[in-house]
Amino acid sequence: MQGELGMNKRQQLIIELLNKKGEIQLQELKEIFPTVSMMTLRRDLIHFEKQGLVVRTYGGAISVKKLPGGSRDENEYSLREAENVRSKILIATKALELMETGRAFYFDAGSTVMCLAERLTDNKFSVVTSGINIALELLKNKNMSVITLGGTVNRHTISVSGPQALESLEHINIDLAFMGASAFSIQSGFSISNYYECELKRRVIQNAKSVVMLLDSSKVDKNLPFTFARFDEIDMWICEKDLPKEIQDLAVKANVKML
Repeated sequence: MQGELGMNKRQQLIIELLNKKGEIQLQELKEIFPTVSMMTLRRDLIHFEKQGLVVRTYGGAISVKKLPGGSRDENEYSLREAENVRSKILIATKALELMETGRAFYFDAGSTVMCLAERLTDNKFSVVTSGINIALELLKNKNMSVITLGGTVNRHTISVSGPQALESLEHINIDLAFMGASAFSIQSGFSISNYYECELKRRVIQNAKSVVMLLDSSKVDKNLPFTFARFDEIDMWICEKDLPKEIQDLAVKANVKML
């Protein structure tokens, strides 16, 4: 029988354990449910994360009720990650084609870039990221070199920014940067709501040889306070569908490839 949020009895028990303990590891779940495969248990955690109930960690998950700030409603990252999932998967699948060995990549923070990180196969990639959860996801690949920036942690984006993060970039080379944004408009460009993250994104774009924007159509024709890039400052925009002709024309003029 299916319970709240479409959960079966096993999933309901896992959520009860998470809410009680705050955190749980896959290995613990395997001991509690010995007849259930590890893959199925991992899918349960992925399902909970999409519902905004947990944040997955390396080898387990944390209940959002136990995170600083404290409740499902307040955990902005988890709620964003549950939005437009199909669009993010389509974007991540297209972005995978750009991953080549021997290149230095930057992975911006955000749920769309996380979707890309989750789909990477174990390869000798070198990745720098400001996303703490993204770094943990990439570490599942034993052959991958993962570097995180220093700085102040934003609990809503699970990422670092600030002066230390900017300083960390000084000695790091970036061939290809996969960037995210919270909004885009022709007038304001790509924008977000946090000033320190805006400064970090600007610096990454300045340092990177090529910049790929991973942004779904739901964020188009929206504006937030801080613009970190104009259209002609990126090299490619990956979206889940064709955007309006006005944007397509601007892309041609700015020599930006739309994928």
